[in-house]
Amino acid sequence: MSERIAAAAAAGLAATAPALASSPGAPAGQSPVPPGVSPSAITPEERRALEALRRPPNLFQRFSRWIGLVAFFGAWQLLSVVILPRIDANLVTLMPPPTAVAAGAWELILSGDLAKHFWASLKREAVAFAYASIAIPIGLLMGWSKTAQNLFEPIFEMLRPIPPIAWIPLAILWFGIGDLQNQFIIFLGIFFPLLINTIAGVKNVEHNIIRAARCLGASETDVLVKIVFRAALPQIITGVRVGLGVGWMALVAAELVGATSGLGWLISDARSVLRTDIILVGMISIGVAGLVIDQGLRWLAKKMLPWSLAMTR
Repeated sequence: MSERIAAAAAAGLAATAPALASSPGAPAGQSPVPPGVSPSAITPEERRALEALRRPPNLFQRFSRWIGLVAFFGAWQLLSVVILPRIDANLVTLMPPPTAVAAGAWELILSGDLAKHFWASLKREAVAFAYASIAIPIGLLMGWSKTAQNLFEPIFEMLRPIPPIAWIPLAILWFGIGDLQNQFIIFLGIFFPLLINTIAGVKNVEHNIIRAARCLGASETDVLVKIVFRAALPQIITGVRVGLGVGWMALVAAELVGATSGLGWLISDARSVLRTDIILVGMISIGVAGLVIDQGLRWLAKKMLPWSLAMTR
């Protein structure tokens, strides 16, 4: 039934159906049955599904995300201002209300500290990603060549389960406290998700496409670069999204113990003076930055890969 609904919906998007008075449940002057499809061939379940596809979203559906955020911050404000003081007045210091967090954020914005620490973290993430991008050609090679996979896979599979955070003590001894140590930890967080997704993307390429290209005279380099790499791009971009997320989390952990700037350092410094509002500002900044980075990658993927259903949905 789902195939028939999909076909009918696709046909309905191409043109508006003529009015059919005999179609119960359809809007006035319009039938939910697409052109070329007999009304008697549509079951009631399929008719309801088509009507749901054509029905515009209601007010709640349009603003459901904002309603959820408002409800969340409202419950947080109620908890911090009304409930916690009745239990223990000191608890408000540990869980400040959103209004206090907003005041702390405004203080950091006016002083320029928030922008300074944010750009320090973002710069480390960008540099580490540039280094970690070496995982793409390595993944292409491992996915394409069984020999390369047998050669490198045992090494990478032994290193991959080690959390990036576990490398922090060694990284401090090797590189000292500073940008290089943080970039190394972020590199480890980005490299392995990007490598695994690249290998999977290469192996998932349809073999008939490769055979067709070879029959038409394409060289192995052309097949790998112009066909396999492009076909694997959706999976590679998924690896970039996952890797940047893991790298962003690893960055904050590294900055907590081995940095003199950045959002992680800001959180650690605020903890030492019991500024929980600043701690929450740093945490929210990390979350917002991660969301913006991911949404930017999704937008870029839609523009670069309009043919990929996984990227455009």
